[in-house]
Amino acid sequence: MRVFLTGATGFIGSAIIPELLSAGHQVVGLARSDAAEEKLKSLGVDVLRGSLDDLDVLKRGATESDGVIHCAFIHDFSDFATSVKKDRIAVEAIGAALEGTNRPFIVTTGTLGLVQGKLAVEQDLGDLTSPLSARNLTEGVTLAFASKGVRATVIRLAPVIHGKGDHAFVPALIGIARQKGVSAYIGSGDNHWPSAHRLDIARLYRLILEKGKAGSRYHGVSDDLTPIRNIAEVIGKSLNIPVVSKTPQEAPEHFGFLGHLLGIDNLVSSKHTQEELGWNLVQPSLLLDVEKNYF
Repeated sequence: MRVFLTGATGFIGSAIIPELLSAGHQVVGLARSDAAEEKLKSLGVDVLRGSLDDLDVLKRGATESDGVIHCAFIHDFSDFATSVKKDRIAVEAIGAALEGTNRPFIVTTGTLGLVQGKLAVEQDLGDLTSPLSARNLTEGVTLAFASKGVRATVIRLAPVIHGKGDHAFVPALIGIARQKGVSAYIGSGDNHWPSAHRLDIARLYRLILEKGKAGSRYHGVSDDLTPIRNIAEVIGKSLNIPVVSKTPQEAPEHFGFLGHLLGIDNLVSSKHTQEELGWNLVQPSLLLDVEKNYF
């Protein structure tokens, strides 16, 4: 299968490429720059130059491929609404190009927009009262294409995808801890954040591409629902600094933008995903990976 991949040079996209190639697929990666193009070519990937704003390029990538994996997202939390809007417009353009083809179209969202405090399963909708639910609206746009002859699916990723090359939430927490001299969590720290290793996630994308059912949501989370306090304790131990609690009022000043997220209790199951697709998780757990490879 010839697969058009957006976000191909990103943390997750760059793990998807070898997973697809090793399974006999071809990959066409979207590249915004000369450096990205050279990186993709070195990996044996064909290149299509453009960005999420280039709708004609996205449509071309879709029509000239046998399936699409959409991983790209503009991670600008200072203007999250605009990032979500651009993502939704890109999804609409790609989906329209695929109408009537029955080709797979995988769109990436996240689990943080789900209802808090209860175990969320794949069939659950997002919490529309939450500002983080904006990406869940994109899910509806995506899955509507299932009735238009597209094998459209959604993969909801855990907020913590870890592994070699990670530059997201855990490295941010480590950087804050180094700067502040303490490793902190909010309140009791009993709230949970799901996680998954990037290599397990790459394999999940391939399985959805090959076997995913139109109109389905899948969860890219491991069985390890890690309390935030435990992450703080591993960081504190590794840096040899105190581990402390911050109140919700203190959190924004201490953590910056993460202060508005770290208090979320994001209980998520991937039981249905694992059973339907035969997805088994074989890579190290978050805490083991952080302790051994992040310092």
